[in-house]
Amino acid sequence: MSELFGTLSDGTPVHRWTLERAGVRVRVLSYGGIVQSVEVPDRDRRSADVVLGFPGLDGYLEHPEPFLGALVGRYANRIAGGRFPLDGCTYALERNSGPNSLHGGAQGFDKRVWEVEPVEDGLRLSRVSPHGEEGFPGRLEVTATYTLDASGALRIAYEAVTDAPTVINLTNHTYWNLSGSGHAGGHELRLTASRYTPVDTDLIPTGALTDVSGSRFDFRTARKVGSGYDHNYVLDKGVTEAAEDVAELYDPASGRVLTVATTEPGLQLYTADHLAAPFAPGDGIALETQHFPDSPNHPDFPSTELRPGRAFRSETVYGFGVRG
Repeated sequence: MSELFGTLSDGTPVHRWTLERAGVRVRVLSYGGIVQSVEVPDRDRRSADVVLGFPGLDGYLEHPEPFLGALVGRYANRIAGGRFPLDGCTYALERNSGPNSLHGGAQGFDKRVWEVEPVEDGLRLSRVSPHGEEGFPGRLEVTATYTLDASGALRIAYEAVTDAPTVINLTNHTYWNLSGSGHAGGHELRLTASRYTPVDTDLIPTGALTDVSGSRFDFRTARKVGSGYDHNYVLDKGVTEAAEDVAELYDPASGRVLTVATTEPGLQLYTADHLAAPFAPGDGIALETQHFPDSPNHPDFPSTELRPGRAFRSETVYGFGVRG
């Protein structure tokens, strides 16, 4: 089911689609592939929206920086200096975060209107990113399929092909608050990650893969999240063909549980310490499944290169439940 959500300044319509199954209701926008809302029940069967979003299109246009709920690309997270080498060439990207490229540039996938078509139990979003868009090489054909399975889990499956060598790193930038309101720092998090990638003052990885043991980065046993995180975790499972469980977020107040499974090798934990009005710092927690930040400039990191004749595929599954 779809409805008109708003219109861009150039007259382009933006539609909102609603998916509903097994007591879960998800709303997705054609603008930015944004997950606008996710309604799930608590331990007392009372439903609430557990993601941060705006009620109208103007909110997303006026406050683009948080990337609320957005489909992020061509390259999620940061690329140092807005430059990367590939096959003997150096490509210069849009620099939209100080000296660096962030989330695909100033006009990344989060600010594009996607074509949307219904599929069984979901939606398929698609667009063509032309050669040179935000500085990235290659004409990239991209699809992102959002479905609700029989249990109500939200699956996002990404696919892409290119006509020239390029790099790609796609994620969803939803901020979760399982209470439905207030500060999310009291949520408890478990992450199957024994290492993380430390960063410099510009949040660019140093190249090290550091053991979390004995540090505030250790979430291998569930504990309160708190604040002060904007870091990529090295998932113990690495890159996998099928999505594997990597994280669990639990809200003791409501009893809601979010599980995350993915094929990706990394997960960015962001505690939203810089959120601004109409939200407040710490109102949500982002769990961005991904390849590592700045991978094109770190040959030892899992590769983000995509070449003609090969397909990029990635899947992340958000499951919902209750406890207590």
